[in-house]
Amino acid sequence: MKDLKKLITDATKDFALCESLTELDNAKSKYLGKDSLLTDAMRNLSKLPNSEKPQAGSFINEVKKGIESVLLDRKEAIQRNILANQLREESVDVSLPGIKRNKGSLHPITITMRRIEKIFHSVGFDIATGPEIEDDYHNFTALNIPESHPARAMHDTFYIDKNHVLRTHTSPVQVRYMKENKPPLRIISPGRVYRVDSDATHSPMFHQVEGLWIDEKVNFANLKGVVQNFLQEYFEDSSLSIRFRPSFFPFTEPSAEIDMSWNGGWLEIGGCGMVHPAVLEQVNINKDQFQGFAFGLGVERLAMLKFGLNDLRPFFTNDLRFLQQFKV
Repeated sequence: MKDLKKLITDATKDFALCESLTELDNAKSKYLGKDSLLTDAMRNLSKLPNSEKPQAGSFINEVKKGIESVLLDRKEAIQRNILANQLREESVDVSLPGIKRNKGSLHPITITMRRIEKIFHSVGFDIATGPEIEDDYHNFTALNIPESHPARAMHDTFYIDKNHVLRTHTSPVQVRYMKENKPPLRIISPGRVYRVDSDATHSPMFHQVEGLWIDEKVNFANLKGVVQNFLQEYFEDSSLSIRFRPSFFPFTEPSAEIDMSWNGGWLEIGGCGMVHPAVLEQVNINKDQFQGFAFGLGVERLAMLKFGLNDLRPFFTNDLRFLQQFKV
């Protein structure tokens, strides 16, 4: 007990020498740790006569509280010093001119996608999305693409396994949407697609926006009107005209390539056609009551024409000098 009387005084002196919280924590273990005199005294209480235990226990608790009080005071003092030093070192001269922080800009493909969605939404089209890893049924079979079709070949398609591919178009989104919703339907399905191709005008990953309109009296004239209205709005040119050239797609009949007037000539911009009756049967839509059209446009192609580019590779090289040119 005589030794315990000195602990508060000794602790006060030792704690006062500590300049950091780490040093203080090390000093704390000397007086309150498991090997300290105070802890040892508490263990030895059981050896005292019962008549002395209450007084000794009370004295030990008083010593412990005294050390803890001194410890807390020193801890608060150190924390005040740390804060004062921090405020002094991090002081800011508010009279100095500010540092300009450059804001990021949207990617040109994102800008293009948002504009496309806005234009179609303004004429009543909803936006539909779906998985980028598709099964063989939704990517090919449900779209009336036969087993022998070249699109199924590995030199054109990225296969995950025997039955799953990286989708080659966003048409599977249309299939899923038609299965889950009853006509009339009017949607576009923008998104990433994948094909085995790479050069100045092709990328193994690119973006498409496909449109679908299913109703009782939809016809080819409606298709032409929708596509022409979109292109005129997108390029902000009311004199822009389009033409359809006969073509073939397994999922539309009749089918056509879309050309638009450009720089005194014609430029291919996408494909379209009336939805094939076999596709309607796959999604349980009555082909005798409903018909519709579908079209597909390349987002990178639209972006290149809008921004005056002749190479799509800068879209994917992450060169800030290129990307910072595009502001919404």
